[in-house]
Amino acid sequence: MPKTLLQLQVNGVEKSVEAWPMQRLLDVLREELQLTGAKEGCGEGECGACSVLMDGKLVNSCLVPAYQARGARITTIEGLAANDVLHPVQQAFIETGGTQCGFCTPGMVLAVTNLLQQNPNPSETEIRTAIAGNLCRCTGYMGIVNAALQAARSAQEATLESAS
Repeated sequence: MPKTLLQLQVNGVEKSVEAWPMQRLLDVLREELQLTGAKEGCGEGECGACSVLMDGKLVNSCLVPAYQARGARITTIEGLAANDVLHPVQQAFIETGGTQCGFCTPGMVLAVTNLLQQNPNPSETEIRTAIAGNLCRCTGYMGIVNAALQAARSAQEATLESAS
């Protein structure tokens, strides 16, 4: 099959990209769009290093054929910060030491962001469940869990401030 022109919305920007229909979304993001935040860890959907948000759902981009992503809204780690201001989850990861080598961090940040969009006040157990599809070989996950808890607190405080 020849390459196909795909229309995607990536990090809020309309993109047109030529891709093989069965080319992985991960490869389109990294090779065609130079968005290298999503990493290839296992290539089998087991580690979460390639996680992105597709139409508001956390997906392993190594398992998504590019053709399936046509017309989708894709958010990568590069799309979370706005106007050179880190997303609250990114900031929390920095402040709590939720990163080590950084390889899994983009996927973890997106997993936590996805969780907080669905549940703004998660328990530690809910956080651990939400990040269960993301493997980290450097930490005991406590820094990551603390980052999620801090991001949730920060979001709640911001909501209270804007309400008053």
